[in-house]
Amino acid sequence: MGHWSEEKQGILYTAASYLLWGVLPLYWKLLEARPALEILAHRIVWSFVFMAILLAANGQLGAFRRELRAMRRKPAKAWGIAAAAVLISANWFVYIWAVNHHHVVETSLGYYINPLVSVALGTIVLRERLSVGQWAAVFLAAAGVAAMTAEYGAFPWVAISLALTFGFYGLVKKLASVDSSIGLTLETMAVMPLSAVYLLCVYNETPALVKTAEWWQWALLAGAGPATAVPLLYFAKGAKRVSMTTLGFLQYISPTISLLLGVFLFGEPFTKAHFYAFSCIWTALILFSAVQIKQAPGRKKWKRNSLGA
Repeated sequence: MGHWSEEKQGILYTAASYLLWGVLPLYWKLLEARPALEILAHRIVWSFVFMAILLAANGQLGAFRRELRAMRRKPAKAWGIAAAAVLISANWFVYIWAVNHHHVVETSLGYYINPLVSVALGTIVLRERLSVGQWAAVFLAAAGVAAMTAEYGAFPWVAISLALTFGFYGLVKKLASVDSSIGLTLETMAVMPLSAVYLLCVYNETPALVKTAEWWQWALLAGAGPATAVPLLYFAKGAKRVSMTTLGFLQYISPTISLLLGVFLFGEPFTKAHFYAFSCIWTALILFSAVQIKQAPGRKKWKRNSLGA
């Protein structure tokens, strides 16, 4: 009974995190009139503020200081945090820009591809071995991207940028091995000064950005911190309680919601090129998930540092 209760809590936490990540385009759409770089800078600044307050409230400031000391002793770890900060900042910027320039469908494609990119990176960088079925899934995904490029007449750079930045981000996080909450605080702290200086400069040079902003827009910009951190915290709670197989299925909640929002709410086209690409990707993911189910140990837990858009 206790095991089922733990598993059930994990499913609820993890599903909630992916649900929140899935509806995030609705949040950024409310700020559509603001420049993407301004939104990104606010997201970084307020994410750092929120996470610092959260660490203090949870009594984790001591652990945070220990990580800072470890980074001073091990420069490679500091470089890893810096690389993670750059990668997640790039990922956030592309995502915000894409949502507010009517590319929500393509963002969903990117996050469908992401698990397969992570698998490919694990094979190339970490020398992890893939089964024949997993290799077939990776090649099917590549075929989907190629089909979309050929049919659509343009390379799906938004999808590929999101998949690559988030894939490399996950790889760097795995190598750095830092707690997800402390890691996010360190990453946002690394780029927070640059973001704050950018906001001061842009508001000084373009006063209209300040004068034309409504109070609710300022509230949403400040709320970008909790909007970023809360899904991550739910994910961290859930990932400790559910099996790898369950987590593998739940991760597709987010891009599926984004796809539905893009097509049915925001009226973005779902063309023949999209159909070819998504068909290949979905087939690849079914194959990949089937292999995971076959290989996953019965009750093995999967812990992962992860962050949604």
